Amino acid sequence: MRVAPLGAYFADDLDMVVEQAERSAVTTHCHPEAVAGAIAVTLAAALAWQRRNNPQAPAVSELLQQVHQRTPTSDVRRGIQKAIHLPNGTPVRTAVSILGNGSLVTAQDTVPFALWSAACHLNDYEEALWATVRGLGDRDTTCATVGGVIVMYTGVRSIPKEWVDCREPIPRHMLKHHEMLSFPGNS
Repeated sequence: MRVAPLGAYFADDLDMVVEQAERSAVTTHCHPEAVAGAIAVTLAAALAWQRRNNPQAPAVSELLQQVHQRTPTSDVRRGIQKAIHLPNGTPVRTAVSILGNGSLVTAQDTVPFALWSAACHLNDYEEALWATVRGLGDRDTTCATVGGVIVMYTGVRSIPKEWVDCREPIPRHMLKHHEMLSFPGNS
């Protein structure tokens, strides 16, 4: 799921977030569960973006409840409902046993866990990704989803410097209109 930037772009209008997430999903993933997953991730990113200047991260259940309310009826939505009811401090392995971890390579097995992990660690990019990796499964998808949501709240400066130093440079032409995305060391 690479729809988080869409959530930030349309964050001022959650109805538009839902509409644009659906439009973006159907071009490559027209299955209703995939569309519901894209909508849920885009909503989580939009809500994180809306709160980006608030030093107090929303409660896990609060963020997930807001995503749940606008996610279409689906297994993804039912998974988010389960995530809402996980007690604070639920171990990752327990969450995975209830929510999935992407091993089935479906939105309904990926999105609820990824959004739960993001909501649990909204103010800590690095810990969010380490916790998500501990869930095993489709780690590149779950971590991409979690990272996309978290960075909307914490900003790119929350990404550990060592991680930034190890990545390939983002081409300058992709950054010219997005100063907030510029990283040190980009050429």
